[in-house]
Amino acid sequence: MSPSSPLTPLKDPRAVALLLAATLTTMANAAISPALPGLEARFADHPQAALLTRMLVPAPSVAVVLIAGFVGNLADRLGKRMLLLLGVALFALAGCLGMALTSLEALLASRLALGVAVALIMTAQTALIGDLFQGEDRSRLLGLQISARNLGGLVAISLAGVLALISPMHAFAIHALALLILPVLWRNLSEPPRMQEPVVQSHISVQTERFGAGLWAMAGLQMLTTICFFTMPTQVPFFVTHLGHGNTALIGSVMAALTLSGTIAATRYASLHPRLGHGGLFALGYGLMGAGMAVLALASSLPWVFLGASLVGFGFATVSPNFNEIALRAAPASRRGRAAGIMTTSVFLGQIVSPLLTLPLLRATGFAGTFASLAALLLAAAAIAGLLHRRTTPVSHPT
Repeated sequence: MSPSSPLTPLKDPRAVALLLAATLTTMANAAISPALPGLEARFADHPQAALLTRMLVPAPSVAVVLIAGFVGNLADRLGKRMLLLLGVALFALAGCLGMALTSLEALLASRLALGVAVALIMTAQTALIGDLFQGEDRSRLLGLQISARNLGGLVAISLAGVLALISPMHAFAIHALALLILPVLWRNLSEPPRMQEPVVQSHISVQTERFGAGLWAMAGLQMLTTICFFTMPTQVPFFVTHLGHGNTALIGSVMAALTLSGTIAATRYASLHPRLGHGGLFALGYGLMGAGMAVLALASSLPWVFLGASLVGFGFATVSPNFNEIALRAAPASRRGRAAGIMTTSVFLGQIVSPLLTLPLLRATGFAGTFASLAALLLAAAAIAGLLHRRTTPVSHPT
C-alpha cells in the first residue's frame, strides 16, 4: 500500500485473510468454556475429572509457550504463508477431534495439539502483517487484529454454548470454522519475498543490538500487562458471585462488556497513534486499566463491575497493538518470524502466570485489595509512560 492510499481492510483481500486468521487465536482457549460442567459430568468416573477438565482450557497456552519461539525461527527459514496454512488446518483437525475422543487424557492431548496450531497461526499471522504492510497501514491492521481476536472469542463462546446444549462434546465442533477460513488464506495470501540484510557488518551489529533490546523489552512489558489483564477472566467471575450474582448469564455479560470494549478501542488505535505516539498510548491505556481496577476495588454492585470491566477492556486494547508494532519495527525483515514468536510466547506465558501470582494476593487481601494493588501498579505505569512521553516529545514554540 502506498502512503497516499490508506488501507481499507475490507477492500484488501490480504488484510481480510489475516484478520480472519486472527479470530481463531482466542477461540482456542475460550470455545469450550461453556461445556466444562458437562464434560466434568460426562467423565465423572475418572478420579481426576475435576482437575483434568479444568486443564482443558489452559492446555493450548502451555503448548504455545513451549514452541512459539521455535515456530518463529521456522517461519523465517521456511516461509510464513505455509506455516499459517498448516496451523489453520491443524486447528480444525485437533479441535474437532475432541468430538470423537472418549478419554480425558486423549482430550488433553488434542488440546495440546491445538496449542501447536495456535502458535503457528499467531506467529505467522503477526509476522505477515509486518512483511506485507508498513506505516499507518500496519498500525491500523495491528489494532484491528486485537478486535478480530476479541470478536472471534465472543462468537466462539456464544456458538459453543448453543452446541453444548446438545452435548458437551458438540462444543468442539466450533473449531470447524477454521475450514471456512482456510481457502480464503490460500487464495489471497502469497509468500512475501525473502529480504536480504545489508552486508555492512557494523550496520548489522547495531541493528541486531537494537532489535534484541526492543524485542525483549516489549515481550517483558507485554507479559506483565497480560498478567494484570488476565485477572479479569480468572477472578472477576468469582467477584461477581461474591457480590451475590451467581447467574452465569450475568457473569457472561460482564465478560462480554470486557470483550466488546476492547474490540471498540482497538479499532481506534490507528487514528490515535499519530497524535499520541507509543508513549502517549501507553499512558492512556495504562491509565484506563488502572481506573478500571480502581472502580472494581470500590465496586459494591453490578453496574460498577460493568464500568470497571469496560474501562479495563478499553485500556488493554489501547496498549496491546503497541507491543507488536514496536517489536516488528525493531526487527530486521529476516527476523520478523522470530520476533512474532517471542511476542506470542509472552502473551500466553502471562496468561499462565497470572493466576499463580494473583491467587495468593487474593487470599491475602481479598478482592478489593487485589484490584486496588493492580490499580496502583497500572496507574504508576501510566504516570511513568506519560512522563517519558513528555520528555521525548519535542516542544513546539510559537513563531
